[in-house]
Amino acid sequence: MKKRSIVLSLGLVCAIMLAACGKGDEEPTESATEAASAPAMVVQQEAVPEAPSEEAAVEEEADVPPEGMVANQLTGEWIDAALENQRPVAVMVDDEKTALPHFGVSEADIIYEMVNSTQNEGVTRFMVMVKDWEKIKQLGSIRSTRPTNLQTFPEWNAVLCHDGGPFWNDMFYKNPFVERFSGTFSRVNNGKAREFTEYVCTGDLDKNFKNTGFSTTYNEYYQGDHYKFATRANPNTLDQYSDAKTANKVTLPFHHNNPWLEYDAENGVYKYFQYGGPEVDAGNGNKQVEFKNLLIQSARLEQLDDHGYMMYHTTDNDYDGPRDGWYITNGKAVKVSWTKFSDIYPTKYFDENGDEIKINVGKTYVAIVPTTSFEDIVIE
Repeated sequence: MKKRSIVLSLGLVCAIMLAACGKGDEEPTESATEAASAPAMVVQQEAVPEAPSEEAAVEEEADVPPEGMVANQLTGEWIDAALENQRPVAVMVDDEKTALPHFGVSEADIIYEMVNSTQNEGVTRFMVMVKDWEKIKQLGSIRSTRPTNLQTFPEWNAVLCHDGGPFWNDMFYKNPFVERFSGTFSRVNNGKAREFTEYVCTGDLDKNFKNTGFSTTYNEYYQGDHYKFATRANPNTLDQYSDAKTANKVTLPFHHNNPWLEYDAENGVYKYFQYGGPEVDAGNGNKQVEFKNLLIQSARLEQLDDHGYMMYHTTDNDYDGPRDGWYITNGKAVKVSWTKFSDIYPTKYFDENGDEIKINVGKTYVAIVPTTSFEDIVIE
């Protein structure tokens, strides 16, 4: 009987263990919790080294920042740790030829470019993203904003810097996550008409944050990390994609300024050109504007009235079919798809396998192109 009792006990323990294994990731029931807390049989066996978890593997591959530094959420580049939680600004910069030369644009972390009006051959405007905005000496010139910008900058929990805009913006201004400074910047006498003289200058942003009471650090609408960055030791070369194509020159279908980007293989960046010549920063020794990454998004363009006002449909609230795009870096390009669940949710980019694209560390250029002209992009 004693022997039989031991066998039954062992059988009961095994049954409990098998039942626990069958539960998978379900929440433990009360009885299962009690069984788990009961004394367990200890079996002596040789120690076997544990395989590293996926989290551990990622941690081993991750870049280790220098002391006192963290990764900039916009570029992956090292910045002072004191800036880790500082919100970026998104500055609307006029791209009409009369507004040139630009000031401060070469120091942008990200530049968005999109058509601003259906008139005048579709003039574009820049939205310049800067995290370390206290370094700005002069940025602009500044112009008005549009609905697409008001749906885009909140995904970075940024503060928008602009000067007015059409009444089509009013419904977006009411969103609690839209914080902005409008028409509150310095005027610089540059010999041009008044509309081309407003710039973000030293001290302007400090003054605006103080006057509005807006937080300079991320608030409750911040959704966390945005781009998924490749490491410095293992950059994304795009060699893993069989359909990757050569991308030494990228020409965009913006017909007012006719921009293109050329790959500088020696420095591993794309240099930006428009209006027939290089786009330079007069505030930074006429340095040409350049980017490590190019992201191009196809989106439906809707004309709102007869005055040229328009917007792109860039969120899944107004989803209208597959969202095509390109990711271009290191002299190569691959087709991607993209999604954006809401105004505050980050835009995500995926490869043909459905995996999120890894962006290389560095500055990024994002072009939003009308679906009707997406096939007119020339990559060679």
